[in-house]
Amino acid sequence: MTQTIKLAEYLFKRLKQLGVGSIHGVPGDYNLTLLDYVEPAGIHWVGNCNELNAGYAADGYARINGIGALITTFGVGELSAINAIAGAYTERAAVVHIVGTPARASQDNRLLIHHTFNDGEYRRFGQMHAHVTIAQTSLRDPRTTPAQIDHVLQQCIIHSRPVYIEVPVDLVGASVAEDSLSTPLQIPNAIHTPAHDQALQKVFDRVYAAKQPIILVDGESRALNIVEEVQQVVEATKWPTWTTTFAKGLLDETLPNVHGIYQGTFDSQEAQDFFNGSDLVICFGPHFSSTNSYSYTSIPKAELTISFSDTEIKLGNEVFRDIPAKHAVALFLKQLELSKIKSYSPYPTLFRPAAVQFSSVHSDGAISQDKLWGLLSNFLEPGDIVFGETGTAGYGSRVMPLPKNTRLFTPVTWLSIGYMLPASQGAALAQRELIAKSRYHDLKDARTILLIGDGSFQMTAQELSTIIKENLNLVLFLINNDGYTIERCIHGLNQGYNDVARWNYLLTPAAFGARDDTFTATAKTWGDLEKVLVDERLVTSKGLRMVEIFMDREDAPAGPLLKMINAQKEAEQRAAGNA
Repeated sequence: MTQTIKLAEYLFKRLKQLGVGSIHGVPGDYNLTLLDYVEPAGIHWVGNCNELNAGYAADGYARINGIGALITTFGVGELSAINAIAGAYTERAAVVHIVGTPARASQDNRLLIHHTFNDGEYRRFGQMHAHVTIAQTSLRDPRTTPAQIDHVLQQCIIHSRPVYIEVPVDLVGASVAEDSLSTPLQIPNAIHTPAHDQALQKVFDRVYAAKQPIILVDGESRALNIVEEVQQVVEATKWPTWTTTFAKGLLDETLPNVHGIYQGTFDSQEAQDFFNGSDLVICFGPHFSSTNSYSYTSIPKAELTISFSDTEIKLGNEVFRDIPAKHAVALFLKQLELSKIKSYSPYPTLFRPAAVQFSSVHSDGAISQDKLWGLLSNFLEPGDIVFGETGTAGYGSRVMPLPKNTRLFTPVTWLSIGYMLPASQGAALAQRELIAKSRYHDLKDARTILLIGDGSFQMTAQELSTIIKENLNLVLFLINNDGYTIERCIHGLNQGYNDVARWNYLLTPAAFGARDDTFTATAKTWGDLEKVLVDERLVTSKGLRMVEIFMDREDAPAGPLLKMINAQKEAEQRAAGNA
């Protein structure tokens, strides 16, 4: 006789098998009975302040844990979360979006009920999600639901993109066959063919002939699950290596041949000359969006590039298909003959990001973008997870040298302002769970650090309460520069629409339920900041700590933002001169 299990139990057991330890979301009447099964399955429930924040948090959780999940209710809940799901799709976070939907009879009879458009049409929301998820399923028949769930979850882990599962309220407790649970879901192994050998031979022909080869690592390497192998390539070849913004923190930046982010026309002249003078670029996990490539200026010449992406190796204009990256890079490592490759001796003189010391600034001077990020890098420790929100923080933090096993997340492509605060909550939770499982770089303690502007903070500030409720180990540096400086850089330098309300930011932890002894501090000068950064209450205490750093509203870090804001100032000066 077939052994059975309730549908909700099956779903959550599968998620548990895949490593999901916590699920984010918001209760709603169509998912309430579904939520009854979360904690009995051994999964922690995180109730967020709204569905958008829950989606952001599940994304941050997934980027650290490998996969995350959220539960919303039909219509109003899922549409609140869809922006976050779109971001996860764009930047490849494996998020399972589970939606509690009305009973099948209500849908079949086209009843005019709440959370709908009141026209009897129930498919629109699922159709919307089809554009921002890699796979979708609407559970309707208990006989097929295990296979439907398994297919969608497997697509999630294969592609590292969100998926969408509709669970009607009347099916939550339906009996389904449980025999499939004995077979773990996994990414299918590649089937090696002679075509793979032919492709690799062409790769090696180029590699062994190269006189000035370099490596460029991009952020989809994480989604392709090749970070460990890429690290081995970087260590073995000892070739000059750069990352993109998306990949910052994936490699060990303490290696002497890792030179941080390649910034295209915004990089040092020596870096540009060497990069552009290369006759071979091996690129792993390319994701060449405008923001990730410094307005396309850091993209290597196609004819000189060998790129490894999802299931392709591309050599110039020649494409070899159906070679999964995990398999391809493993073969490359196994077959690479180090005696045949270029050896840099002596090694070229190339810039590497370095920390800045307080001895380089005056203690009574105002805090400025040109030195802040190099100084803050001294605060970082191995294992930290750092989030730099879209804005000056996201651009400034790119230059920070990172200790070993430290991750950095900055604006890549989606750039939804406010994302980083809830995402840091999800990441900090995943970090804590991995430490508890002894699966976090052999560390027994680590922090999540959020660098966020005042405007971005106001977008999703209420999720600070979840960080407090969950007692997460998070340090928040709030950049108070009087509004949306990133938007001022783009347009409207002195326009009121780039202003925000002036909050008493350091009162927000107390308002959201933080302990009376929660550490908060203000820094307006370099001397203030130096004292704060060595304060034992900031350095060694646990839970939430918050520091407000005041900066000029028209100050921007070197790079694209500074170029844009200077252009506006010059235009204003010309206009004033012509008046």
